Amino acid sequence: MIQIVLATTNDAKAREFVGILGETVDIIVPGDLPFVAEDGETLLENAYKKARSAADHLGYEALADDSGLFVDALGGSPGVHSARFAGPDSDDAANRSKLLAMLEDIGDRTAHFETVLCLCAPGAALKDSQYFEGRCEGRIIGREKGAHGFGYDPIFVPSEGDGRTFGEMTANEKSELSHRSKAISRLKDFLLETAG
Repeated sequence: MIQIVLATTNDAKAREFVGILGETVDIIVPGDLPFVAEDGETLLENAYKKARSAADHLGYEALADDSGLFVDALGGSPGVHSARFAGPDSDDAANRSKLLAMLEDIGDRTAHFETVLCLCAPGAALKDSQYFEGRCEGRIIGREKGAHGFGYDPIFVPSEGDGRTFGEMTANEKSELSHRSKAISRLKDFLLETAG
């Protein structure tokens, strides 16, 4: 079985990786990773910083991701700042509240999620790392619906879905549509190709 180190402190995110990769890949989530400031200008930069830091710290290849919600009417905000949209120590509820307040009188609520995964070896340069991207188109609704998922899931309705928010879907239903699942599927294909 292929083993991969996932550089995250987000339990919900780790569960999503495990759920999608299933029995193909053994996900290891170390508990002692150094803090990495997510101050890159792109999702790619942040994913690389986290993966490189973990790889250097552990001495072997590591995987990290960065994701963002990009709202068209807000010029792509919150984007790379999605996790800290309401402030440096904000939680998911505060981020959603701020976004809903900003969109209160706006009719165009089209948006998309993006995920970038980075697989990086110790000491590897940005250009020498592997990247896998996923995107999910949708829209922001006016109030929260659903108690599943995390982040902006209760206010995001994917275009490919049945009108429910990610927050109203089970983990399996969400994994059929989500940006992260698309990126993870590309990673899985790469790992299976290179392993065999």
